[in-house]
Amino acid sequence: MAIIIDENKRVIIQGITGREGQARCRLMLGYGTNVVAGCTPGKGGQEVQGVPVFDKVAEAMEHAQINHAGPVDISVVLVPAKFVKGAAIEAIKAGVKLLVIVPDRVPLWDAMEIAACADKHGAQFVGPNTLGVISPGKAVVGMIGGRAESAKQWFKPGSVGVISRSGGMSSSTAYYLGQAGIGTSTICHVGGDSVLGLRFPDVALMFQNDPQTQAIVIFGEIGGSMEEDLADLMQQGKVTKPVIAYIGGKAAKEGTRFSHAGAIIEGGKGTHAGKVKALTEAGATVVDSFGDLPAATKRAIGHF
Repeated sequence: MAIIIDENKRVIIQGITGREGQARCRLMLGYGTNVVAGCTPGKGGQEVQGVPVFDKVAEAMEHAQINHAGPVDISVVLVPAKFVKGAAIEAIKAGVKLLVIVPDRVPLWDAMEIAACADKHGAQFVGPNTLGVISPGKAVVGMIGGRAESAKQWFKPGSVGVISRSGGMSSSTAYYLGQAGIGTSTICHVGGDSVLGLRFPDVALMFQNDPQTQAIVIFGEIGGSMEEDLADLMQQGKVTKPVIAYIGGKAAKEGTRFSHAGAIIEGGKGTHAGKVKALTEAGATVVDSFGDLPAATKRAIGHF
C-alpha cells in the first residue's frame, strides 16, 4: 500500500506558476502523481503543463470534486517562505487534510501557527523544510529525486520504510538500500526544522499499520526528541516492526548545530549517546556507520 502518497491521491500545488512550482509539477506528473490542480492568486485560468490553475484553494477543491471524483487529498506548498503561513492555513481551512511544506526558512512562529491550525481542523503536514515523500513506483510529492527520470532510476519499490531528518540522506539511504537489493515502500523526509508536522513517531506508526512495510529504517540526528519518542512507542509495543537506525552528529558538542535548525544539543538533551541508548534498549538495531545500514537491514528482515 505504501503511506502518505500513492497514485490515487489527488494533489494540488500551491505556487504552481513559480519557478519551483513548475519544476516540481514536472517531476510529479512525470512520476505518475495525480496532480489535479494548482493555485496561485491572480493566475486563475492559466495552465501549467496541462494542469488548471485557480486563484483559491477552495476553487481547486471544487474542481477536484467535480472532475476527479473526490476532494483534494494533499497540497504541496511551494510558495516563498514569507507566504507559507497564509497558503498553508488557506488550504487547511478549505478542507485539505495533508500538506507537504517544502520551503525552508519558514519563521518559527509561522510554523507554530500552522501546527495550531492543523490541530484545530484535524489536518496534518510534512515539513517545513522537507524534500517531500515518495512511494517508489507509485507517486511523489515535493522534490525528492529532482527529476522523474532520476527518481525512477534511484528508488526501487519494496518493503522497507525510510524516515529521515536530512533531505539528502533520505535519497542516499533509499539509494544504497536499493543497491543492496532492498526496495522501499515509502521514503519520508520529515524536515530539519525545530517545529515540524509529522515526526518520526507519527510516520513510524503509519508504517506499522502499512501491510507493505516489513521494517523501518531511520536516519536520525542529534537534537530534539524524535528518536527517543520513537523508542518509547517501541517500548510500549505500538511499533513492533524491526527498526534499523543511524544517528548523525556523534562528535557534536553541546550548543553546536549539526546541519539543521533542529539538530542542536541543548541542556544535555538530544545527545547522540542518549538517542542510541534509547533506541537500542527499545530493541532497534543502531549502526555506527551509515554504510552499515543495508547489511543490518538485510539481517533484520531475514535476508542474509
